[in-house]
Amino acid sequence: MRLSALAILALVLLAATAVSCRSTVTNRVPLQQPFPTVRGRSLAGEEVRLPVVGEPILLLVGYAQGAQFDADRWLFGLLQAGIPLRVIELPTIPGLFPRVISGTIDSGMQSGIPSEDWASVVPVYGSPARTIVEFTGNEQPRNIRVLLLDQEGRVHWFHDRGFSASKLLELDRSVRTLLGGS
Repeated sequence: MRLSALAILALVLLAATAVSCRSTVTNRVPLQQPFPTVRGRSLAGEEVRLPVVGEPILLLVGYAQGAQFDADRWLFGLLQAGIPLRVIELPTIPGLFPRVISGTIDSGMQSGIPSEDWASVVPVYGSPARTIVEFTGNEQPRNIRVLLLDQEGRVHWFHDRGFSASKLLELDRSVRTLLGGS
């Protein structure tokens, strides 16, 4: 009897996860809107609260494991351009089941990321992740959402159509303008 109850519970959890992970939210461009307040724990184990009020920051939000290719292109471009901002990768995983196994998911991410970069990767699970999905939309989930947040946590620049060298240059100009440079 106990095994049957556990099997039913597992099936319910899997069904709930499938529904929450597959639900598509129409993409939106949240320019000039405040980024939702969320908390996460970096892969280095540090508690992170976003947005970071008083500090402009660049977020790379991902909704699917396949988005890492796009994230890597953005990261490489940002490093080459010398963007003078803190960059945080935000793997965003809504649903109850992923939250339950977040330790396993985090370990998997750690195994593919050098430890010196763990502090800049902040996975967000469950309802806070759902809040971010609703803020940007998750159509074409393999595309990273690039958000430049100003000192007040408002979206100053946004792009969600995949890496683009011309958009990287536009972002660089926007960052430098935001920081008061030329």
